[in-house]
Amino acid sequence: MQDPRVPSGARDRFEALYLAHYLAIHRYVLRRTESPDDIADVIAETFLVAWRRLDSVPAGEATVLWLYGTARRVLANHRRGESRRTALASRLRDELAAGRGTVPAYSQADAVHAAFATLTSAEREVLALAYWEQLAGPQIAKVLGCSSTAARLRLHRARKRLARLLETTDELHVTSVLRGETR
Repeated sequence: MQDPRVPSGARDRFEALYLAHYLAIHRYVLRRTESPDDIADVIAETFLVAWRRLDSVPAGEATVLWLYGTARRVLANHRRGESRRTALASRLRDELAAGRGTVPAYSQADAVHAAFATLTSAEREVLALAYWEQLAGPQIAKVLGCSSTAARLRLHRARKRLARLLETTDELHVTSVLRGETR
């Protein structure tokens, strides 16, 4: 029996949207969430927004970009809440690390991870969209809500900054991976 509060065809459209894009949104959130326990919450909230705003969800290729943008905002809200709850734990970790007096040996992956972590959230996001989600400049622009030119410029600057950070380490020459790649 059809719920009178649900417009005709809305349930089918949402189910099709969910089935078509769940995996992409799951990967997007998985790569950006520090705690696996939070993945389900962020995905659920993303699709809840899609359900509530189903008439605003664009069709075609733009659907996944709209969902990426929604997931990005849900993650930002989630992170703001988490930051208040984890401030004490972070401070304690820093105090413990400072008290050890030894510097651990870093692998190449550790160097990249550490350099990536020092980037601004905007730089991390544009790089993640390009490499993890394999989006091109115009697609990144739609997710970020900016022009294609601005997206390409942000990506270029983020790549350059990450390369400079990696050059300052004594690790293997991982910057060659980042140089010269264009989308």
